[in-house]
Amino acid sequence: MNEKTRNLCSLICFFYVLLVSPSQSNAKDVALGCGATEPSTDPDKKKWEPDTKFLKTPDTVQATATYQDPSLLSTIPYMTARIFTAPATYEIPVKGDKRHLLRLHFYPSVYTGLNIDDSYFSVAANDVTLLSNFSAAITCQALTQAYLVREYSLAPTLKDVLTITLTPSDKHPKAFAFINGIEVIEMPELFDTAVLVGFADQTSDVKSANLQTMFRVNVGGQDIPGSKDSGGLTRTWYNDAPYIFSAGLGVTLQASDNFRIDYQKMPVSTAPADVYKTARSQGPNGDLNVKSNLTWVFQVDTNFTYIMRLHFCEFQQSKINQKAFNIYINNKTAQADAEAADIIAWSGGKGVPTYKDYAMYVDTTNGGEEVSLQMTPSVFAKPEYLDSQLNGLEIFKMDTMKNLAGPNPKPSDMKANEDAKKEFRGDKRVTAFVIGSAGGVAAVLLCALCFTMYQRKRKFQGSESYTSSWLPLYGNSHTSTISAGLCRRFSLSEIKHGTQNFDESNVIGVGGFGKVYKGVIDGGTKVAIKKSNPNSEQGLNEFETEIELLSRLRHKHLVSLIGYCDDGGEMCLIYDYMSLGTLREHLYNTKRPQLTWKRRLEIAIGSARGLHYLHTGAKYTIIHRDVKTTNILLDENWVAKVSDFGLSKTGPDMNAGGHVSTVVKGSFGYLDPEYFRRQQLTEKSDVYSFGVVLFEILCARPALNPSLPKEQVSLGDWALNCKRKGNLDDIIDPNLKGKINAECLKKFADTAEKCLSDSGLDRPSMGDVLWNLEFALQVQETADGTRRRTPSHGSASEDLGGGGGGGGMAVNVSAGEHDVSDLSSEENSGIFSQIVNPKGR
Repeated sequence: MNEKTRNLCSLICFFYVLLVSPSQSNAKDVALGCGATEPSTDPDKKKWEPDTKFLKTPDTVQATATYQDPSLLSTIPYMTARIFTAPATYEIPVKGDKRHLLRLHFYPSVYTGLNIDDSYFSVAANDVTLLSNFSAAITCQALTQAYLVREYSLAPTLKDVLTITLTPSDKHPKAFAFINGIEVIEMPELFDTAVLVGFADQTSDVKSANLQTMFRVNVGGQDIPGSKDSGGLTRTWYNDAPYIFSAGLGVTLQASDNFRIDYQKMPVSTAPADVYKTARSQGPNGDLNVKSNLTWVFQVDTNFTYIMRLHFCEFQQSKINQKAFNIYINNKTAQADAEAADIIAWSGGKGVPTYKDYAMYVDTTNGGEEVSLQMTPSVFAKPEYLDSQLNGLEIFKMDTMKNLAGPNPKPSDMKANEDAKKEFRGDKRVTAFVIGSAGGVAAVLLCALCFTMYQRKRKFQGSESYTSSWLPLYGNSHTSTISAGLCRRFSLSEIKHGTQNFDESNVIGVGGFGKVYKGVIDGGTKVAIKKSNPNSEQGLNEFETEIELLSRLRHKHLVSLIGYCDDGGEMCLIYDYMSLGTLREHLYNTKRPQLTWKRRLEIAIGSARGLHYLHTGAKYTIIHRDVKTTNILLDENWVAKVSDFGLSKTGPDMNAGGHVSTVVKGSFGYLDPEYFRRQQLTEKSDVYSFGVVLFEILCARPALNPSLPKEQVSLGDWALNCKRKGNLDDIIDPNLKGKINAECLKKFADTAEKCLSDSGLDRPSMGDVLWNLEFALQVQETADGTRRRTPSHGSASEDLGGGGGGGGMAVNVSAGEHDVSDLSSEENSGIFSQIVNPKGR
């Protein structure tokens, strides 16, 4: 063979290797639509291909979801799934010397008749366990989300194939695995070492670690979708507001549009420029800043090391020591005093981004199930401006012995005890009773929706937030004296007997006060028993308030308090059993039949009647202060009843514009902005919250959804924006489209819009809201050709008719005259759940 022939053969071999070698030609970024039969493109223009050629296991099932949740913004890849009843493997070509992003997508819906509650499985990538005994259904319920994305950053393995194995759990009968989408994206090595917080001379090796992305936030800025991420990594950066602790929101900063981010030697893929063009700082008041801090709180799994990457970029200051601040992670010093954070000193100049990585091990004694980040100005450094600043934040879980799997979250005991509830309810319909901040708002959203500012701040300051045991009411409280003649006092033995000694199988809900148990009293009367949790942030005051108010109020659209127990160190409240659960359970993230528009209107009307009575029908104005869809309960006849009065306030006649000055409490997403700003509570604060409820009824989506773009996070703001632009039809529940009379929809939407007026003076009274909703229902019934109703009087009317929110007799009562003394005459009417006899029923 001559030299020319040898050269030609060498060239052919080279091209053969180039074209055929898996590590070269086949190793590409992939997005697999599991169970899909055709390629597809999602709204972000990402292309998804069928998973078949990467699947190495036969006898799998391709399935299509039978229901599209209204909050599911894209059908791709979520409406198709791959089902496995035995271990199954995907093999995806990769470059073994590169780090890769792996994303797993799950939508726990109904597939091919399988019960999604039976789906427990594990997922491993090569030799790394990512998920173990994982239930997507439980996790989605806990997060109040319809779908999940789990993202991992896998260290190089020198293998040219990434093997992903899904294995149904052997701990559950009928267990199966499923997956909707898989993404594998090659990424540069963005990790090195991280300082171990609390041990300044020690570091953690992140470069060789496998990581799970827990949180990725654009601090002070709006959500950044994957299509606008840098480096082609398609990461999503979420707004940080849901994770901010207490009322210390600080101020948001933003660079001008033409401000240039100079990455210098830092990889552009570290974070997009938009992250570095926005920030959150404490504000211009240095004297106030040194006495406070910026704090973020994140829920995590215990017994893992977490890497916190803090992103910084200064676009206002340009000199060293103009701004210096201390950084604390889980109350341990990360940067402080002589080593205080100085962005310009770290980055080298204005507009130059930088980041710092910190490692923190979290166990039951160090953070519990939380990671907190606190920043405050450094007085020691004597900077020109007393302020602190953060631009972006990422939190990663490091693998321990090739394991990243954590436990399933605990949304509540409702799901776990579904079988027990079926036995109890008899009619085989799904039931629940949730009082307080219920419905499984845990993990991510708990920080945003359910924190209690004052007590949690005490906890961070190192003082004890909770009492070690409940104080008995008798002897040191006036509650039992006031309520003695109006509601029944139960002994602890009666309560234990009725709940089988608080058996966990009887738990039907969890709220801020504690667990809610189903129970039976007096030989067969079904009740719901709310039992105090000594570690709850609600306590004696809420317990007394609930008894004070509900023992004096009887109304068809208020949940009836049967009695209470303050025996043996326990505090329990006993209510009527509401067999159809909360309104929210029927609107979204549910397998229950969709509510008709007429039924939704009737529920809204019933709720408005209950609130209207609180505002005008009792001796004093009663402000609920926590109106939301989990506090609107439904009985077996679909009659809506307002519940949970633990945060309620009473005050004098407020018709002249009076108010109660009080610490802000309530639920974010429903909170009146005027009340939040001025800390002055009026009945119009309830009207605002009810306006959010009305849009929640119409749109079937949560009041807050941090996973959406910034302008869509708050349902109230988003719905107002859409209505004013004339495209409200685009966001209403798809199940209602074409089923609402146009005039009815306009009246309903106009009413909700007025409720959300920024100024309380511009909002209608609950009486006016009630009148408008009844008119809207009359319009709808006229259009449907069904029975017409006459709207009740808007000033202080009260419907005393039969079930289902129907019409019947309307009795006008004068505001200020209808208190408990007026109720005895109604004792035999069958309308109220009367407990005027001290012994109860």
